[in-house]
Amino acid sequence: MRTTLTALSTVRPTRRLAVGGLTALGAAGIAATALTGTAHAATPDTPDTVGAAGHRAAATAQHLTTQADHAKQSADKAAKDSGKDSGKSGAKAEYADNLDGWIREARAVMAKHDIPGSYDGIKRNIIRESAGDPNAVNDWDINAQKGIPSKGLLQVIQPTFDQYHVKGTPDDLTDPVANIAAACNYAADRYGSMDNVDSAY
Repeated sequence: MRTTLTALSTVRPTRRLAVGGLTALGAAGIAATALTGTAHAATPDTPDTVGAAGHRAAATAQHLTTQADHAKQSADKAAKDSGKDSGKSGAKAEYADNLDGWIREARAVMAKHDIPGSYDGIKRNIIRESAGDPNAVNDWDINAQKGIPSKGLLQVIQPTFDQYHVKGTPDDLTDPVANIAAACNYAADRYGSMDNVDSAY
C-alpha cells in the first residue's frame, strides 16, 4: 500500500507541471513534457492511473501538434499571398504563355503608355484575324502581293509594326505581346481604340 501511494504522489506533480507549462511551451515541448510525465508515472503498481494519464497526455500532444501544423499552413499561405501582392505593386508579374497571358501582358505594357484597348476588344479582333495563332501569315492579300504580308495575332505588316512598336516589348513582329501592343497602338491612332475595330483595319 505504501508503494502505491508513493507512485501516485509521483504522478500528480508531474501532471501539474505539464498542465502549468501549456502556455509557455510549443507543440513539440508539450509532447515531450507529456511523454516524460507518462514515463515517470509508469510503475507496475498503478497501471490504470498511468494508462489514463498517458492517453490524455498523448491526445493533448496530438491536438497541439495539429494546431501547430494548421498555424504553419496559414502562415505559408499568407506569405504566398503577400508575394502575389508585391508582384502587383512593383515586381515583374508572371504571365501564362498562351493567348490569355499574352493579352494580359500586352495590356500591362499598354497601360504604361496610355494605349487603350479592353481585354474583350483585343481578343475579339485576334480571333477574327488569326484564330489565336501568333505565327499566322496572310500570303494572299494586297499586302502579301507587295511582299509585306500581315503576320501575327493581329495581322500587322512590318512597316506598321516598325512605326507603332511599343517600347518594353520585343522588336519582333511575330512576338505575341509586341504584336498586340503595336496593333493596339496603331488602332488607337487610327480608330481611337482596338475596341472600335470590327473588321479588317
